[in-house]
Amino acid sequence: MTEVNLTVNGRRVRRDVPDAMLLVEFLREELRLTGTHVGCDTSQCGACLVHLDGRAVKSCATLAAQASGGTVVTIEGIAGDELHPMQKAFNDHHGLQCGYCTPGMVMSGIDMVKRYRAAGRELTEAAIRAELEGNICRCTGYHNIVRSIRAAAAEM
Repeated sequence: MTEVNLTVNGRRVRRDVPDAMLLVEFLREELRLTGTHVGCDTSQCGACLVHLDGRAVKSCATLAAQASGGTVVTIEGIAGDELHPMQKAFNDHHGLQCGYCTPGMVMSGIDMVKRYRAAGRELTEAAIRAELEGNICRCTGYHNIVRSIRAAAAEM
């Protein structure tokens, strides 16, 4: 067993967990934050994406113990009293269908907007499509997802 201490969505948490527990399991099973999805078990789909210490990570490929001492933000932690601009854009621009990949897409979109802004680079359609390579949506052709991220970037 390993003691894991984290700040998750602004709340300090401590748990003793099995050494091999994945961060996604910790979030879903220990904290009941089920917005983070498991889509593939091979870190290919991005449905499990969360922000760890300000960086997007696939929580199915990260041990909970590796995240100990860090700060995690999940899809449940990005909105306040109103939707986050990325969530609103996904709604307004029909960037979701079944919704399974949506939390990972939203978290990925937020991460890419922040990184591109910090680097002073333009977040073009081509850049968004390249950045989404690690996120799989089986329902859409990504067109509305890309539109959603571009719209949110203008609002963030």
